Parts: sequence; C-alpha cells; structure tokens
Amino acid sequence: MHQARTYRQGVNRRLPAAFRVVVQETDLWIQADRPLAAAARESVLRHRHQLEGFIRQFPAFAASMAPWPLDGPAPPIVRRMCAAASRARVGPMAAVAGAVAAAVGADLLAQSAEVVVENGGDVFIRNREALTIAIYAGDSPLSMRIGLQFEAAADPFGVCTSSGTVGHSRSLGRADAVCVVAPCCALADAAATAIGNHVKTAKDIQAAIEFGGAITGLDGIVIIAGDRMGVWGNLQVVPLHGKKG
Repeated sequence: MHQARTYRQGVNRRLPAAFRVVVQETDLWIQADRPLAAAARESVLRHRHQLEGFIRQFPAFAASMAPWPLDGPAPPIVRRMCAAASRARVGPMAAVAGAVAAAVGADLLAQSAEVVVENGGDVFIRNREALTIAIYAGDSPLSMRIGLQFEAAADPFGVCTSSGTVGHSRSLGRADAVCVVAPCCALADAAATAIGNHVKTAKDIQAAIEFGGAITGLDGIVIIAGDRMGVWGNLQVVPLHGKKG
C-alpha cells in the first residue's frame, strides 16, 4: 500500500515526460526529457540490491540511530548514506530516500539533460530552467503557500523535507516541515531529519536553525511549525497563492 502523495503537485517545472516507478517501499515520481520508466526501474533495482545486500551482511545498519563507521568495502550508495549521516549525526537510514533519489537521478542524466526525481518528499533536481518547489507542511496554514525558487543550475542538487506530523518518516520532533537544500541529496535528507529532531514546538525553530547551520555542506534550511517559519541560508523563498495541499 502506498500513501497518496498530494505534495507531488509542488514542483512547477513540467518536463515532457512524467512517470511513477514503484519497487517495494521505493515510490518515485520522475520527470525527464523523455519516458525513461524502464531505465529508472532498472536503476532502482540495482541500487536497492546493493543496499539490501549490505544490510543482510550488517543487519544493525538498518536500525542504527547513530552514524555507521565504515571499516571495509561498501557499495557507493551505502558510502554516500554513511558520509551524510556522519555530518548530520544521525543514523544512515535517515539518508536513504535522498540517496536513492540521487542515485536514480544520476543514472537517468545519461539519457536526459533535465531530471527531477521525488522520493517521499526528497527531491533530486537537475534543471536547465527556473523552477519553484512548494513546501508541503501538513495542516500548517503555511503548507503549499511557501515555495523555494531555483534558477537554472549547472549541477544537480537536493531539496529534502522531513516532518514529525506528516507521513511515516522517523522523527523525534514535531515540526510540520523541515526543508533542506544541499548539493548532496543524501546530506539534505539526513540533515532534514537531524534538524527536525530538534523541533518540538515553534519555540524551538531558532535553536534548530542554529544547529542546522553548523552542518557543513548545506545551502539553506526552512522550518515550519504551525504558523511559524524560520529560514537560513542562500534561498529564494517566495509566496504561493494556489490551493493548499
């Protein structure tokens, strides 16, 4: 069973082809220059196979709430997850959605100049034209009313969102949305989780911003809790006027 993902309407850049790829828990919404569902599915299967093989060898990896020290060979996706988790000081699975989105997106860039891969609120982007991404924050009055605007970029980047009130992602906090932008999608994912863990109420936004700002490699942070919002970094935050959710 896959939860309806209404936030998928939040990316306003419409590429020629849009398609969904589902492999077990992995549920991707992809936009590209042309239909690449078969290639995307093959990519998901390959990266999942590598990750699942590592977890079979080290079962504690999947449940670890602390960074995982690599002391031997590991697949590239595992290495990216571990590096991101180490910077954000969380368990490696906090980076899995962003890492999968980035791995699939990078594979598709061999066949498409522009790619958007969304995986449970974590988005890998390579855009040649400007785009805006709306931030979905559940029942917050700011949900889908605030967006991040990005100019055309030479390099891919990640926009990842964690929530303590929406969905099934593991969070120790109660933020409606913690959105992180970074060149590394896995790091953006891990950092969103780490920052979200520090937000129990809107009063915690400033302290959580300060915590997140100390994580190296981030471009920006947006935190939404109820009707309050905090912003840090090099971001273009824009008001949106469409329907909420």
